[in-house]
Amino acid sequence: MLLGAHLSVAGGVDKSFKRAVDLHCTAFQIFTKSNRQWQAKALKPEEIDRYHQQQDETGIKPVVCHASYLLNLGTPDDALWNKSIDALVVELERCELLKIPYLVIHPGAHVKSGVEAGLARVSAGLDIVHERLPDVQVKVALENTAGQGTTLGSNFEELSQIIEACRQKERLAVCFDTCHALASGYEFRSPETYQAMVDQFEQAVGLDRLTVVHVNDSEKDLASRVDRHAHIGEGCIGLEPFGYFLNDARFEEVPFLLETPVDKDPDDNKRNLAALRSLITT
Repeated sequence: MLLGAHLSVAGGVDKSFKRAVDLHCTAFQIFTKSNRQWQAKALKPEEIDRYHQQQDETGIKPVVCHASYLLNLGTPDDALWNKSIDALVVELERCELLKIPYLVIHPGAHVKSGVEAGLARVSAGLDIVHERLPDVQVKVALENTAGQGTTLGSNFEELSQIIEACRQKERLAVCFDTCHALASGYEFRSPETYQAMVDQFEQAVGLDRLTVVHVNDSEKDLASRVDRHAHIGEGCIGLEPFGYFLNDARFEEVPFLLETPVDKDPDDNKRNLAALRSLITT
């Protein structure tokens, strides 16, 4: 079972492995730069070497990266769109240096330009990124969203539309977030509704594209369109539904990663991981 959490890289990206080991993670997620700033200090060669050494010694893989929240490939604003493209190129280059296989991004927001225009804008931006990085192996993993405001990607069909419009669609994957799914209107809190939702995903996107799952409970209920993560079993999803995902044999090679609140580090991650582990029966 590939199970972990989003972990701090304070002190350097290589320091994340010690935190992962302390939590008994078998996979984890990081930022390779500040998620609230455009600029990033270049990764030092010695830091990259230590990162690879730590990964070899611990055997923990995959490590997944999440892109900056500032990116918006769906915007009609040319200046922000081009800035987002440039920033995404940098993020992918950093992931490539660390041999990180997936970079998770939020598709963006159309900012009142309309859903169709926004989706087309995302695809066009991804095409430019791919053209500028012909040899990069890292895949962009588009994350489903809660649907707040004008955000794109709150349903599987929109994610599929972005992918299908790209020229190099084989370089794209999908990250599924449980909190976002419930908030956007997907019901999966019974075995029957869970299977129905997975069938919808398979039909719209294809399970072969699912490479990361963010396991987060939700403060807000079904179709609230509000993105507020809660501790596992303490929100509107409840504990049992996470077991449907964790024990689904189709996802045994997919990393399940927490993005739950961390007010007490590492205690909050420890208890949320323990809650998930208690559900694993296979």
